[in-house]
Order: sequence, then structure tokens, then C-alpha cells
Amino acid sequence: MFGYVVLNKPEIKFKDFDLYRSFYCGLCRELKDRYGISGQISLTYDMTFVVILLSALYEPVTQKGETRCIIHPVHRQPVRRNEVTEYAADMNVLLTYYKCRDDWDDEKKITALGYSKVLQGKVRKLDQKYPEKSRRIQKYLAELSTMEKAGEKDIDKMSGCFGKIMEEILAWKSDVWESSLRRMGFFLGKFIYLLDAYDDVEEDIKNKNYNPFSEQYIMEAFDEQVRQLLIMMMAQTCREFEKLPIIEYTDILRNILYSGVWVRFEMIHKQRKESGEKKE
Repeated sequence: MFGYVVLNKPEIKFKDFDLYRSFYCGLCRELKDRYGISGQISLTYDMTFVVILLSALYEPVTQKGETRCIIHPVHRQPVRRNEVTEYAADMNVLLTYYKCRDDWDDEKKITALGYSKVLQGKVRKLDQKYPEKSRRIQKYLAELSTMEKAGEKDIDKMSGCFGKIMEEILAWKSDVWESSLRRMGFFLGKFIYLLDAYDDVEEDIKNKNYNPFSEQYIMEAFDEQVRQLLIMMMAQTCREFEKLPIIEYTDILRNILYSGVWVRFEMIHKQRKESGEKKE
């Protein structure tokens, strides 16, 4: 359910792309240092966005350095890390674990069960470190699972449940910015859930899995209907973002929020349109 909150690379300046990559590599390194390879493979672009957003808002002291990795074995890569990176790494692992448990309970995915077993010991410590966040994330994932099993058709209700999970992720601190960050996380989470459902609808119908768009998929204006839903979610997300007193990294954040999040939708839409034309 992740990988949608990304850059629109062709529309970003080289220096901003390099800056973005340094935060991405910093999160990757943080995951490896704290959780080993099993944590590192849970890395997501979505959580990189969280790192940059919260770093821009709270302006923590950021350490700059360089590192080598398997993907870039020859040249050392610049990295940026701070206390937000540590928090995002924790949330990345926590959410990955409970999503794997949910996938095992719902679909009996062996890979999800195996990965959750690897992360289990690490997550026990995170449950103690973030008791309220952990409890809420588990609660909302359980509610999602229950509604999916019941065949819930209310798309707003389903996406809202995942929105509450993203609320918890963005609400790093209890302070004056918590309300805006929660609302931003809520609508961003709804966007992610809806786009994920749109992405998976064909495969879910084929495999007879739950998807909130299963009935709408056959409608002639289905793609446009989904587009309008996504536009409404991102409009609210961006409205809350613009309330935040952010000075640093604004070009990167706006590239993601106003352009990057649409990359996947446009790609899916184009592929389905071309596939439909070929069938005709």
C-alpha cells in the first residue's frame, strides 16, 4: 500500500533531486543501522516524504555524511540524518510489521508471515517505545480488515480508516502543529488507500479479493470518478500543508504534493486506456 508519494523527477531541479536522495539514503542507512537488512528492505518513498516534511517543519540538527551501499558500490552517496530520520525508521518498521500480520490474517500470504516473524522481536521494543501509536495503528488495521471481510462498500469509510493511520505517522509531537499534521496525514492516507485500490482493482477482481472499487470498475466514467476523488483528497492535503511555516525544502515538498503523487495514477490510466484500445 506504499510507494505512491514520490517525486516527479523530470520536473525537479538537479540540486533538489540530490537533496531528496540524501534524505532517502539517510533513511535507508538508518533502517539498516537500527534494524539490519530486514529493516532496510522495508524502506519506502512515502516515509522519505515524512522525513523531509517533518525536518522542514521542525528544523532539527541534521548530520551530513557519505556512505556506500550494494546499489551504489562504486561511488559514495551523500546522506542526511536527524532525529526525524530515527522516528521515521521506527514508524516504517512498525507499520510494515502490522501490515504483514494483517496480510497473513486476511490472505494467508506466507511471505508476509515470514517477514513479520523476522521483525517481531524488533517491534516488541517499538510497542513499548510508542505504546499509544502502536495501539492505534493496530486498531485501525484491524478495523480495515473487519470491514474488508464484511465487503464494506463505503469507500469514504474505508479510506478514512487508513487516513487515521497516516494521522498517527505525521503527528510526531503534541504541539501547535499537531492538528494540521493530523489533518494532512488523514487526507494523504485516504489518497494512498484510494490510489492503491485503483492500482489493484483489476488483479483483485481476477483473484476475487476485496476491493472497494470492484463494482464501479465496469462504469464508463470510472477513471474520471477516481481522479475526482483523488483531487479532493490532495486538495485538502495541500491546504493543510500550506498552513505550515515551512521554509526549507519547499520545492521538493511541492513537487511531491502537487505533481509527484499523480505519476502513478497517470501511468495506470495510460496503460489501461492503451490496453482497452488494443482489445477493441
